[in-house]
Amino acid sequence: MKSLYSELEKDVRYREGLNACINCGICTSVCPAAEVSDYDPRMVVDTVQQKNESLLLELLKSDTIWRCGECLSCKTRCPRGNVPCYIIQSLRSLSIETGLFAESAEGRKQLVVKRTVGDHILKYGYCVYIDEVRNEWYPEQGPVWEWLRENRENTLSRFGTSYRQTKAGTLRNTAKESLEDLRKIFDETGGTARFNKIEEFSAKKAAESGKEFTGERDEYFNMLNNGEEQEK
Repeated sequence: MKSLYSELEKDVRYREGLNACINCGICTSVCPAAEVSDYDPRMVVDTVQQKNESLLLELLKSDTIWRCGECLSCKTRCPRGNVPCYIIQSLRSLSIETGLFAESAEGRKQLVVKRTVGDHILKYGYCVYIDEVRNEWYPEQGPVWEWLRENRENTLSRFGTSYRQTKAGTLRNTAKESLEDLRKIFDETGGTARFNKIEEFSAKKAAESGKEFTGERDEYFNMLNNGEEQEK
């Protein structure tokens, strides 16, 4: 069986992101995520460069690697040219490929991202599409958004958009040929396979938790999306 490190080292982002960390902590000092959570990019890099298989396993199963916002502030400040964000990206990729993302509360939310942003890109050509942002799903949007959505055709026309039209402009319908090209790109670059991995391992986790898993906004999805999950 291949080691986790041997798999991690195949990722070009890992190879480009890790030179020689001196544990100065500058990356953590400029990290926005570190200000609002216990995320510490310095410790992530320190853990990875130890090349300890058991520590890497725990890292891939943890919430830690899902707290990075990928803003790349760390890249601009590291005196040794390390890029903790690249390392995080490679760790996330490996976590999904191995199914270990399903072992952490933050990692399990990848299903929510896949079924919203991911599926919407392939369905509409937009990562966020107004038809899918409903108040019953996103109550934090408030009553003003609810009114805007209910009256979106009239409102969006006043803004000069091409909502649900084929002519050039914002919110226009994406051509079927373009959507098909987009799907082919996902197929060729591994995006489709990555989505399938998320669904596959999420289905297993849903079965363990006894939650309905039928696709789209099922019981398991709603539990994750609404923050109702309880750690066992």
